[in-house]
Amino acid sequence: MKSLLTITLLIFSNTFMTFAWYGHLKFKEMKWSENLSIVWVILISWGIALLEYVLQVPANRIGFKNYGGPFSLVELKVIQEVITLSVFVIFSIIFFKNDTLKWNHFVGFFFLILAVYFIFRK
Repeated sequence: MKSLLTITLLIFSNTFMTFAWYGHLKFKEMKWSENLSIVWVILISWGIALLEYVLQVPANRIGFKNYGGPFSLVELKVIQEVITLSVFVIFSIIFFKNDTLKWNHFVGFFFLILAVYFIFRK
C-alpha cells in the first residue's frame, strides 16, 4: 500500500512540477498572460511548484525505508526520474503538439527501463 501511495503522490507531484517548469512556455498563447513580466511568470511557477513540494516531500517520507517505506533512497530517485520523464512526455505530446517523439527517444526510454531493472535487482 505504501508503494502505491508513494508512486501516486510522485505522479501528481511531477505533474505540478512539469507545469511549473514548462507550462509558462505556453503563456503567450493565453490572452490573460500574454503580457506578463518574467517576475510574474516566476511567481506563478513558484506557486505551482509549492503544490509539487506539498506532494513530493510526503511521497519520499512514506516511501523511504528509514520511515517504514518499501524503497531505498536510490530506488526512490530512480522511480522519481522515470515518473518525471513519463509525465514530461505526456505533457509535451498534449501541450506542445509540434514536438514529436523520434526513434532515439524510444531508445532512451528503453535504457531507463533497463536502469529500473538493474536498480531494483536484488
